[in-house]
Amino acid sequence: MRGHLAAHTWRKSSRSHQKTNCVEVALTGRAVGIRDTKDRAGGILTVTPVAWAGFVERLKTGDYDQG
Repeated sequence: MRGHLAAHTWRKSSRSHQKTNCVEVALTGRAVGIRDTKDRAGGILTVTPVAWAGFVERLKTGDYDQG
């Protein structure tokens, strides 16, 4: 899967600015790749598009907010 994602465009959130705690995502029809911006050669977490959509929705609704 790693080779499959290497050919795709990785995007970083526009809200990240120059902060160091950033991740990048690569969206494909089969998977979503997630990697650490500081360690692009490191591991890539892959999830299904359905799982990614659920995660993003929960972010938007504040389900992961602390405190």
